[in-house]
Parts: sequence; structure tokens; C-alpha cells
Amino acid sequence: MNSSFLRFSSITKKIWMAFLGLFLMIFLVVHLGINLCLLRNDDGAWFSAAAHFMGTNYIVKVFEIGLFAGFILHVLFGIILQVQNWMARPVRYMVTNKTYTPFLSKYMIYTGGIVLVFLIIHFMNFYFIKLGWVANPNLAPDGEPKFYVIARELFRSPAYSILYILMFIVLGFHLNQAFQAAWQTLGVNHPRYNSFIGRFGTFYAIIVPLGFIIIPVYFLLIR
Repeated sequence: MNSSFLRFSSITKKIWMAFLGLFLMIFLVVHLGINLCLLRNDDGAWFSAAAHFMGTNYIVKVFEIGLFAGFILHVLFGIILQVQNWMARPVRYMVTNKTYTPFLSKYMIYTGGIVLVFLIIHFMNFYFIKLGWVANPNLAPDGEPKFYVIARELFRSPAYSILYILMFIVLGFHLNQAFQAAWQTLGVNHPRYNSFIGRFGTFYAIIVPLGFIIIPVYFLLIR
């Protein structure tokens, strides 16, 4: 009975983790769309307007609560499932398992951990400033952060931009495996669909991180 409960609990966590992961992938596209406004030659007018809307609209504020709850649960489920996996096999087998396991799937917990560390840094430079948890001199007279100025100064820093680029490369590897794993967890695992899911996942994992990477390259080399 106890064993059955644990098994059901593990499956449930995997399903929730898959749903939350796909939800976060959708948000990532929205976030990229806003960030690409930084590339407009309008002194940040579009980006500032988008940042103001995201920071003042009450519907968006409610969405942010769900977003952070989803992100925290996704991370917790990932850690719990990985720890359970390690505890279930505390000693490595002497003979290598011949079953096929995608190379990147073995390192999902590590790529996810690297991305988590970067996200904390990213939050400190943007979201925590909006909440007033981190001080920043770039404030408008009404106290609203000048996010365009903050972003421009950060992306003009070679150290931050290089870190940003490297983290999105790592995120690309994480997304490529996570996208396929999520659909398999949800039961979408059929020869008719697997090829498309794999190709679309790879396309997503390249295009979305590349979209983010273009931004620091633009500020370093052009602006």
C-alpha cells in the first residue's frame, strides 16, 4: 500500500512537472517578445511601455503569482524526483545499462540547476528591483525603475553579457530534452508524433535561446 502510494505520488509529480514545464515554455516566448523591444531604435520607448504595463496591470500581477508558483513547483518537483532516483539506486551498477537513454536526459538536473542560479541573478537585476527588494539608482521621479536603462547598462557589460549568453546556451540544451520528455510523460508517445515533437522541440530550443542571445550581442557590438 505504501509502495503503491509512493509510485502514484512519483507519477503525479512527473505529470505536474511536465505541465508546468510546458507552461513556462509558453511564458518564455512572451518574455522574449517583450525583450526584443530592446532592439528598436526608439530609446527604449516600446520596452519601457511594455515593462510599465507588466508592472502595473492587475491581471498581469495575478498571472505573476501563478508564474512564480509554477516555477517554484517545477524546480521542487525536479529536485525531489532526482533525489528519489538517486536514493533508489545508491550504488552504480558494475555493468552499464544497455537501454537507450538520451545523453542530455542524464544531466537535466545539472543544466536546470545552472539555469536556476542564473535566474536568481536575473531576478536580482530586474524583478527584485521592481519589488523594492534590491536598490538601484535608475528610478523615475515616480519611483518606477527605468528598466530600459538598467537592461542597457547590464548588456553593455561584457561580463554580464557573456554569462547571459552562456546561460541561454545551457537553457537551450535543457529545453531540447525537457520538451520531448514532457510530452512523453503526458502520454504523447507514438511513432506518428515523436518525430515531429523531436524536431519542433529542437527548433524551439534553438530559436528561443538564440532570440535572447541576440540582445546582448546587439548592445555589445552595435549600441
